[in-house]
Amino acid sequence: MSTELPPVAPEVLAEAVESLTARLRKKLDDATAGCADAATRETDGSVTFRFGEDAVVTLRPGPAGTVTAAGQATCTCLLAPRCLHRAAALGAAPLADAAPPEPEPEPVPESAGSAAAGTERAPAAASAEAEAEGASDEPAESVPALTAAQLGAAAALWHAAAEALAAGVTAGGAVVQAELLRAAHTARLAGLPRAEAAALRVVRGLRAARERRTAHRLGDLTGSFRELLHTAGVLASGTAGPALTGTSRRAYTPGGSLQVQGLCREPVLSATGYGGVVTHLLAPDGSRYSISDVRPGGLARARGAGRASVALGGATLDHAGLARGGLRIVGATVSAEGRLGAGRGVKATPLPGAAWTDGPAAPLFARPAAEAVAELLAAPAEAAETETALIGCDVTVVGAAGDHLLVREAVPHAPLLRLLPAHPHPELPHTENLRRIASYPGLRLRVLGRPDLDRAATLRPVAVGPVPGAQYTLRLPEDWLGRADLGYDRLQGEHFPAPDAATEAAGEAGPVPAADAPDPLADAPLWRVRRLLETGVAGGRRAVAEAARGTAAQAACGPLRRAGLTAAADLATALAAEADRRPRDAFGRLADPSPDGYAWAWLAAATHLAAAERSLVAASWTATPNGATPAAP
Repeated sequence: MSTELPPVAPEVLAEAVESLTARLRKKLDDATAGCADAATRETDGSVTFRFGEDAVVTLRPGPAGTVTAAGQATCTCLLAPRCLHRAAALGAAPLADAAPPEPEPEPVPESAGSAAAGTERAPAAASAEAEAEGASDEPAESVPALTAAQLGAAAALWHAAAEALAAGVTAGGAVVQAELLRAAHTARLAGLPRAEAAALRVVRGLRAARERRTAHRLGDLTGSFRELLHTAGVLASGTAGPALTGTSRRAYTPGGSLQVQGLCREPVLSATGYGGVVTHLLAPDGSRYSISDVRPGGLARARGAGRASVALGGATLDHAGLARGGLRIVGATVSAEGRLGAGRGVKATPLPGAAWTDGPAAPLFARPAAEAVAELLAAPAEAAETETALIGCDVTVVGAAGDHLLVREAVPHAPLLRLLPAHPHPELPHTENLRRIASYPGLRLRVLGRPDLDRAATLRPVAVGPVPGAQYTLRLPEDWLGRADLGYDRLQGEHFPAPDAATEAAGEAGPVPAADAPDPLADAPLWRVRRLLETGVAGGRRAVAEAARGTAAQAACGPLRRAGLTAAADLATALAAEADRRPRDAFGRLADPSPDGYAWAWLAAATHLAAAERSLVAASWTATPNGATPAAP
């Protein structure tokens, strides 16, 4: 079993690779490959790597368990610290997070009129505020200009990202990754935390792809490249707003006195080794809040945090109790995402909980899911609530199909919906609970989940409960207060209705499909553009040029034009032409083309594809007269 290596700060690795000579850089990938298996953990907590008889690299992480300084990585060879051994050992270790979690700052005093700022407002309040802003005679606030340092850092990050895209996974080794890390560190110093985070996601994706990890998905890496190029490109142009700049530290503002009811809780498990729990809360006016407890610890921390004590104002309850209870908070502090802080002046008193049928949770299930998803899709792509908002609906179980569960919402002419685990880790009960639910066709179910906006009509349930008034529905214990958290509670046979009622309920649900539900996203010819983009990410610029030569370009773009997707066809053609462009210098010799033009062409095609797929996802939620999903173009 290999030794677990301490995370390394990105700037430390970038500096180590940058100090190597050109000859040593060519050997870096091969030297890094076997380092993790040769690591040995010493009694003092350090990790050593032995390279032959005369070279031993030692990593001595700091108090937080992370290598954050160059002096914490040493080598005994004569070339140290500019040696291949030290750079290889650092490259084998996982990347540390850009900014480790910090203690919550004291809230910035604001006027009483802005006490509720930073929360997710109810639709009526948001509409009223928008109308008030529209009627004001005050000029719109101008977007703050970026500094020269920020513009330079964004331009450097764009160039590094373009070089990495042109290289692809096959040639995106340690040297290419180090250039991205160097540019990401410069962006961090310039005050561009969102750009830095996007670059780190790309580097982690490149590592996962080159190491052929089972959790790697080429589509995820393609999306990470699109986000990085978009963020860096807009920032470098000088027209970016605060949303693209990002914030390196969560700001909390006074929230006054609040009364909140628990909605559900869900485990949090990140790829960087963090684990914990997030408990979602609702105020009487529909405003959404959350309390999180996420720390290093991985899976064990995520599983145990569900019953950890709530660190908020001396409240004497755990997250399990809060998810089915409530709090009265005095002196609350709230972040822009609705996160409740645990400042020194916060006082909290437990309150009795309420079922989903009563209190502030009832409106979540009062409108069709399609309306809630349409509202999310209409929001700006960079809005935080677009990816985290929970919606509710009442459904009837149809049956299992592949890796997901098919259900139909209890509204006229509703399309089939797919339920996927909120987290696919086998040690978490999400998948097991959905598999058990799938064995009860016709079961009426109240679902609270997060829509997957990258898939057609897909919902990732976080909690479920019985449908009020339904006979064939869940039978949950009274102390569960009418809901089960799928990430922590395990559904058993006693929680389901008797089998003798299954036949009649299954007939009401309709026949169990022999095949999957219609998927306009998969049926549309846009997959040809997606494949071209992913080919570029996997094989680099040369792979795109090779894939589009000869009759392949006509075969790929013909179906797009016949389907009316002429813009997608034009952008794919332009990408292939730019990838195959071979400029010559003044003497007629072939020269290396600049990666900028190729990166812009790739980004244009990727952005158009994302917008087109988003439209198809929105259409898949739309109800049709015969209950079928709208056909793809």
